[in-house]
Amino acid sequence: MPNVYIVNRGGHDFSPATHYGKLVFLSEGLYSPFSVDRMYREFAEKLRTSSPDDFILSTGLSVMNSIACACFAHKHNGRLNLLLYRNKKYICRTLMLGELL
Repeated sequence: MPNVYIVNRGGHDFSPATHYGKLVFLSEGLYSPFSVDRMYREFAEKLRTSSPDDFILSTGLSVMNSIACACFAHKHNGRLNLLLYRNKKYICRTLMLGELL
């Protein structure tokens, strides 16, 4: 079963995302948007065991999402699986970074 890496644990109900895999939180609580080295170290460690079939569910600060997505795509040869919330449901989108560059 894939993992759904949730960038930041907030006050939202993420339980519908369990349809796509086991929920794993990359962070919890408040972060300074300037603590990018802390985010990178924590996210890289938690994403170390991720697989190319896992997902990133974006929440929290934009910079946190950027770092989580960069770590995931770098680890998986440019593959980035996003789980996005739209119209009260989750949808999957996959990008192959580098295909257009």
